[in-house]
Amino acid sequence: MLQLQNLIDGEHRAAAAGVTFDAWEPAVGRVYAQAPESGAGDVDSAVGAAKRAFPGWRSLPAADRSLWLNRLADLVQRDADALAEAESRDTGKPLSLARTLDVPRAIANLRFFAGAATQFASEAHAMEAGAINYTLRQPHGVVACISPWNLPLYLLTWKIAPALAAGNCVVAKPSEVTPLTASLFAGLCIEAGLPAGVLNILHGHGAGVGQAIVSHPGVRAISFTGGTVTGRHIAAAAAPHFKKLSLELGGKNPTLVFADADFDAALAGTVRAAFANQGEICLCGSRVLVEKSIYATFCDALVERVKALRVGDPLEPETEQGALVSAAHLDKVLGAVAAARADGGRVLCGGERARVEGERCREGWFMQPTVIDGLSAGSRANQEEIFGPVATLLPFETEAEAIEIANCTAYGLAASLWSRDVQRCHRVAAELESGLVWVNTWMLRDLRTPMGGVKHSGQGREGGFEAMRFFTEPRNVCVKY
Repeated sequence: MLQLQNLIDGEHRAAAAGVTFDAWEPAVGRVYAQAPESGAGDVDSAVGAAKRAFPGWRSLPAADRSLWLNRLADLVQRDADALAEAESRDTGKPLSLARTLDVPRAIANLRFFAGAATQFASEAHAMEAGAINYTLRQPHGVVACISPWNLPLYLLTWKIAPALAAGNCVVAKPSEVTPLTASLFAGLCIEAGLPAGVLNILHGHGAGVGQAIVSHPGVRAISFTGGTVTGRHIAAAAAPHFKKLSLELGGKNPTLVFADADFDAALAGTVRAAFANQGEICLCGSRVLVEKSIYATFCDALVERVKALRVGDPLEPETEQGALVSAAHLDKVLGAVAAARADGGRVLCGGERARVEGERCREGWFMQPTVIDGLSAGSRANQEEIFGPVATLLPFETEAEAIEIANCTAYGLAASLWSRDVQRCHRVAAELESGLVWVNTWMLRDLRTPMGGVKHSGQGREGGFEAMRFFTEPRNVCVKY
């Protein structure tokens, strides 16, 4: 039984109240660790440590902050195999995915913002009246970074790296569902000798430590990735204190397949977009819109491909679909499928809990990859985020109808479209109500570009200099000469 700890003021600490909670391994359905159930007292300690560290950290030359981030990246790279194994154990995702996506992206996040620390520039505006304006971009001080359970180390580093690069000190909260790699990363910070208080990591549930963090008067800005309901609660709690917010929330993302698309490429891309990481990615394309003239052919090919996805032990190299992250989440996904059936949907494949051969994973939380058609665009399965290995199929006849269906949800995070018609690709991309649009690809990410959603998918942007701007406050200085 592993005993995880917080990182406060440069050292490992238990929760002040001495309370712990269980961390479960999804693939086997058993508790593997205990983590500290932090509370308001722990938040006070972490914010106090961050405040003490802030003057020294902000005064460091940007090149020195860059060196610290690269030093952490070196340690993550050194321990990449161990971190990938921990990520797979904690989330239920295939080990092969953690090795090729999660950990490499965490390293890339740290290195990218190490570079951004030295390249971040601001604006200057000369006036004809004989004056010049220049904009100072200064760190906020203490900021909060709250990351989700689906890509734990990947998204934790995506937040803390720009915050630290810009000169802030951080109080971070990983998801209570997946605490392991954040705890291991805390150990790497101690090993690296990162100055005490610059980064603090607190474990615990949202209603306790999460609420204490977002409402703490010493926290100046909050970067959150997670569900829309939680994001709405954070916005309400932060508003009276005028805290700066970046909220990357839920999605109900469409994949649009036109008849002139490269069929094989669109099919492979659609399967990947819908079922990568068991569908537990906010950017997954869970609504598949297909032009009517190829609908039957594409539907048959998609179902055949999805049936062939291998559900199994995450440690096996052949596994393509691991376990869902928790028993509660498996029940939620199964409930969404039941609701789809009740609404008249036809389950073309999957739809049930999966049983994995072998003793180790007998009690694991696995789900059959599922494809459903026969539902209206306004049905629950096409409007509510399921966040699991479930895709719905919808036909369309015209470009205008495809755009209308794609935009008919409260969400607007991501979309992808497949067509050989270049003019159509640009035309449709401009009409989709999404923060990100991929054309003839999916999940091809450039870390320089803005990431975020519209409508109920959030506010603000992460990535590149957008992240550096979020974690700084602009101050204009006007000099008359």
